[in-house]
Amino acid sequence: MSGLSAKVRVARVADGQAGLVGAAQLAALGVETRESHRWVSQGYLLPRLPRVYAVGHRAPSTEADLWAAVLYAGPGAMLSHATALWWHGLIDRRPYPLQLTTPRRCGSIRGIKVHGRRTCERILHKGLPTTTIERALLDFAAVAPHERIRHVLANADYHKVLDVSALQVLAGNGRKGSTKLRNALARHEPKLAYTRSHLERLFLPLCERIGIPLPEVNVFIEGVLVDAVWRDRKLVVELDGENNHSSWNQIQTDRSKEMRLRGGGFDVVRYGTRQLEEEDALVEDDLLRAYGLPR
Repeated sequence: MSGLSAKVRVARVADGQAGLVGAAQLAALGVETRESHRWVSQGYLLPRLPRVYAVGHRAPSTEADLWAAVLYAGPGAMLSHATALWWHGLIDRRPYPLQLTTPRRCGSIRGIKVHGRRTCERILHKGLPTTTIERALLDFAAVAPHERIRHVLANADYHKVLDVSALQVLAGNGRKGSTKLRNALARHEPKLAYTRSHLERLFLPLCERIGIPLPEVNVFIEGVLVDAVWRDRKLVVELDGENNHSSWNQIQTDRSKEMRLRGGGFDVVRYGTRQLEEEDALVEDDLLRAYGLPR
């Protein structure tokens, strides 16, 4: 970019980073500290985080949040842990705080957790640097509940990015999280990827505990989208979260759906949040009866 003015050089770098630039990049582009301070006073550089600036005015965006965190953590930084898994589409909700790994010394700040690691493989995904999926899974396994790890593994399998062999090698060297990851791999179940709610992720492990084959989840039966079904047993289970019956009209709709299912020869049972979270033993007994197995 020799021959271009400093502002043009900075703008070109920022264009590939959601309109952001880091202090280290400014220095590398030949912008002296005194000049960058002048640009801040003029409003050309807008402080976003310590040592991170927006170039001109930019609307807030997810990419800008992530780039700000990466630039704050410095050269060589990358999204990691749950944040990397979320950016790769393997976790539904954006984690808080954002987590990054960097080979440099950098303290965490509000909303950004920085992990120091001398060496770590860095890849690009949708324009942002991340750890490998395998490394992110191992880091996630160190802190996540067992069933949550299994669900993320199932999502990775569904998206065809699960490399079991690579994970087994990574989880076989005694690193933090390796035991939990090996245990989750031993109980890997691709069907977990089809769950869409917290209650569904509770319900499938409950079925495993009592020895009932896992049902199909989120499929249409008699024109009705059901949470879980065993076609051979003609049994449907509906899982009612806090917002499932928010209106009288919704209640009437549910009754109509149940009649259509019963008209097709299916029995319908319902469990709610309290039952699955606090009364799971009662649910186990009831489900065994509905399925036709002795307790």
